[in-house]
This record gives sequence, C-alpha cells and structure tokens, in this order.
Amino acid sequence: MTALQTTTRKAPRATDAVPLAIEADARWAAVMARDARSDGEFFYSVKTTRVYCRPSCASRLPKRDNVAFHATREDAERAGFRPCKRCKPDRTPGAGTIVRFAVGKCSLGSILVARSEKGICAILLGDRAESLERDLRRSFPQTPLAGRDADTEALLAKVARVVENPHLAVDFPLDVRGTTFQRRVWQMLRTIPAGCTVSYAEVARRIGAPRSVRAVAQACGANALAVAVPCHRVVRSDGTPSGYRWGADRKRALLEREARR
Repeated sequence: MTALQTTTRKAPRATDAVPLAIEADARWAAVMARDARSDGEFFYSVKTTRVYCRPSCASRLPKRDNVAFHATREDAERAGFRPCKRCKPDRTPGAGTIVRFAVGKCSLGSILVARSEKGICAILLGDRAESLERDLRRSFPQTPLAGRDADTEALLAKVARVVENPHLAVDFPLDVRGTTFQRRVWQMLRTIPAGCTVSYAEVARRIGAPRSVRAVAQACGANALAVAVPCHRVVRSDGTPSGYRWGADRKRALLEREARR
C-alpha cells in the first residue's frame, strides 16, 4: 500500500452522532408541545415513574434528563416501563368512536361542551375558544373530533343554564373517564349540594382514604367536567377557596353564586 493510498482511509468523526442528537431534540420538542401528530411515531418513558407515554400525553411534563425515547411500545415495555394510565399508549382507539363538541359563551367566559356516544365527556371553561379546543385535543389525542351539531348545541345550552343557575339539577348524561380512584372522588363530589363546601380532607375521609388528601386534590385538578362534577365546592380546611383548573376567580364566582340562594 502506498503512502498516497493510506491517506484515503477515514477515522470515525464526532459529527456522525449529530443526527441522533437532532432526532432526540425533535422528539423532545414534540413531547413539550404535546403534539398528537407524533403519536405512533415514537413513545417516551420517564425513569422516575417507570411509565411510558404517547407524545401527546397530557400528564405533567417530566424533566428532560429523566426521559428516553422508544420506537415502539414493545421497546418501551422490554426496557421495563409500564403504560401510562392517562394516555393509554398500549391501546388502539376504538373504531368508529368520535367526540363532538360545541363552544359558546357564558357569564364565566368561554365554555366548551364535548360528548361521546355515552354522554358529555368534557365541560371546559376559559377565556378563549381556541384554548379550550386545544385542551380538548390534548385530552382526546387519538379520537376524531367533530364540530357542532344540533344535539351538541342543545347540550351546550343545558350546561350553560346550570352554570348560570347552579341549583338546577344536572339532568344530562355524563361519560366520566378517569382512574378508579378519580372516579371515586368525582362520584363523591356529585353528592355535595349547591351552596355547600367540603374540605379536601373531608372528601378523603368520605371515600375511605383519609391519608389521600393530596391525591384527592390531584383528582379535583384532573376533573374535565366543570360544574357537572363540582370540584369547585372543595376548599381548604380553613374554608378558603384554593386552586381551580379553570382559575381561582371562576371558583369564587361559582361559590358566591351558589351562596346567594
């Protein structure tokens, strides 16, 4: 071999690893954006919780250092991770399922009502319709969404009447989705009459889990059925309002409205 020939041989370059780093950064960006378009392209796992999720998962964002990416759900499970109970990455959406929604206005701002074939699955409150629609898409990343129709509009009007008149009965069907613990909490909340409040500790006691005060608060924060599941009626032990998924001002307004009667 000549000296000229030896110069044509190349050693591995550090830049060969750049594409992998760029791909990881793109995946992390999709996770931070909760981008439903990336669902099915990859999954991510969190070493501190030992679960894996879809990119669109609505759970609290983990720290980047705790995240790893997997091409398939099987890869994630072989690595020792279990599926997230919130985004259910191990499941395929049911054929033919669809969620229809309508957005309107009420005295608390914008209101979105969504329904499945079983009943109302989301009642969201906020300042802007666009934000509520994004929230809905994050909650149902694998489910086709359809805009307003006559039946959904009628349900929207019913829900709006309950917002304005909280002593009216909730006489519309609900499609309550959550973990077993969350559903226990939410069922208990539906027994609290308008005009009354209970503490988080009292809710925990009533469901037979007196040490689960923090978990009760988290279940209230995860409630996607504003007013119908009245998490606004849960307050601190000293009777003062605390956090509310749709804003503390709305919580106070609802409680003041209920107390006037």
